[in-house]
Amino acid sequence: MAQMTMIQAITDALRTELRNDENVLVFGEDVGVNGGVFRATEGLHKEFGEDRVFDTPLAESGIGGLAIGLTTQGFRPVPEIQFFGFVFEVMDSISGQMARWRFRTGNTFNAPITIRSPFGGGVFTPEMHADSLEGLMAQTPGLKVVIPSTPYDAKGLLISSIRDNDPVVFLEHMKLYRSFRQEVPEEEYTIPLGKADVKREGTDLTIITYGAMVHDSIKAAEELEKEGHSVEVIDLRTISPLDIETIIASVEKTNRAIVVQEAQKQAGIAANVVAEINDRAILSLEAPVLRVTAPDTVYPFAQAEPVWLPNHKDIMETAKKVLEF
Repeated sequence: MAQMTMIQAITDALRTELRNDENVLVFGEDVGVNGGVFRATEGLHKEFGEDRVFDTPLAESGIGGLAIGLTTQGFRPVPEIQFFGFVFEVMDSISGQMARWRFRTGNTFNAPITIRSPFGGGVFTPEMHADSLEGLMAQTPGLKVVIPSTPYDAKGLLISSIRDNDPVVFLEHMKLYRSFRQEVPEEEYTIPLGKADVKREGTDLTIITYGAMVHDSIKAAEELEKEGHSVEVIDLRTISPLDIETIIASVEKTNRAIVVQEAQKQAGIAANVVAEINDRAILSLEAPVLRVTAPDTVYPFAQAEPVWLPNHKDIMETAKKVLEF
């Protein structure tokens, strides 16, 4: 195995699928010669040529339309939206077209499109770059939404996404790109979409989360363990569709839960997770299911990120409220 950062694991996954399937195409703003703004596609243009890894104009709507057209000709597009805050420019292609394509064509065509995009706070980006807009995607039937939290998961989930015959929105938290390394197999492997991962076993409380908040949640769980509390941490990995079985099995074991997301309380998917728990396991609960989220305000300028974003201390505070209820 090799020690990889998340960005290296993503590049490795793209290279794997470009080699495996000549119909896989990678394109977007600056992804060709420059290798992308974060170098996620570095070296791929040189290795596979400009017909398979290429730059597009600075027009997200054009990127989405191109991806849809390519699927009708048997291709498997992997477009990049340079930052997910720009997704509004391509919402019609994603939610109005890709998500409906299989249904609209009576299963005659599918839309094997994997839209990659960085997002997330804590790295002090300009406005419209860091917003957590995954809730918009998760609320669109017909889309799968994947958010890895580790290099190992990123490679396996991205390969699975590219091979999937339905559209996948694959979101990569910028803070995790180069924050740590992990052993990642150099050979190809897949991780099933729609399957959560129990990152830490526990018996007193379940923390359900995804993306960068997985690491804050694990840190909070480790601190709570020092105070005598056994905390389980579930990494959703796929936020649409949700792995309801894993969530409910954990809640029925611990009888207490909190949901953690970086997005604002009115955004993200935490409310949906809470609703699913209430629908299916309310009689197992010994306390209300609480949420840890960002405030319901517009995403702040970079200087205010440290006080606006949720962190492990916020998670600990909310966890204690549930544990002591």
